[in-house]
Amino acid sequence: MKIIYLLLGLLSLTNILFAQGPPIYTDTPILLGLDGRGIRTFGKFISKENVNVYAQPLAVPINLGVDFQVGAIAPYMVISPKNKQSVSGFGDISVFAKYVFQQSDGPGKTIRTLIKFMETFPTGSTTKMPQIGSGVNQTYLGLVSGIINLKYALYGELGYSFVSDNTPDNFIYAASVGIPLLPQKYPPHQINIYFGFNGSYEFEVKKNVLYLSPGIQYIAGKKVLLETGVQLPVIEDVTSGFKTNYVFTFGLRVLLY
Repeated sequence: MKIIYLLLGLLSLTNILFAQGPPIYTDTPILLGLDGRGIRTFGKFISKENVNVYAQPLAVPINLGVDFQVGAIAPYMVISPKNKQSVSGFGDISVFAKYVFQQSDGPGKTIRTLIKFMETFPTGSTTKMPQIGSGVNQTYLGLVSGIINLKYALYGELGYSFVSDNTPDNFIYAASVGIPLLPQKYPPHQINIYFGFNGSYEFEVKKNVLYLSPGIQYIAGKKVLLETGVQLPVIEDVTSGFKTNYVFTFGLRVLLY
């Protein structure tokens, strides 16, 4: 009888993980399903005072076991300054690894935490103006944690980005809560709404950036997820002319196998 309860609990947990879906603007400690062996791509339109930026990143995560994941992110960018010619090309490429070191599962709920490493290489062009690449190496170390159950999902991330060439390092922080709107079922057909924030702080120059990040997500079965959201600046200590009006994203995730 205990084995039957265990199997039912694991089946319930799997359904929830599929139906909740990963958050839109915050990372997730769940390394399976639509955030496991698959492809994620999303268009990001950034509206600033003197320039518009369109980025189309392609992210490919691959699971190497249930607790370890590696992957790469390659963004294609179009930068359009006002009253100047647009510049386009591939930006800085990143590779990452994630390892889940804490996991506590129960019927209809899970709590997980992972450590995340990401290295960003200065592969984007810096010879054109405006520059597509940053021109610096960036090494990121962070912790990602999540609490997921039938009624809601809470996600949080804290990390530090080490930047080369005397460029200020960054402290990164983010949080998100997801709420499913439809009854849980399998295969999943679910609509999730997300509310959260994303921020960063540059220690040496004492600049803080904070965005509110609401969004909505539709899971169409076991292999396809559509999502969209907007980021609105609350605090943004940047040079005049580069202040953000809003950031709009529309994305797609596909599970390959």
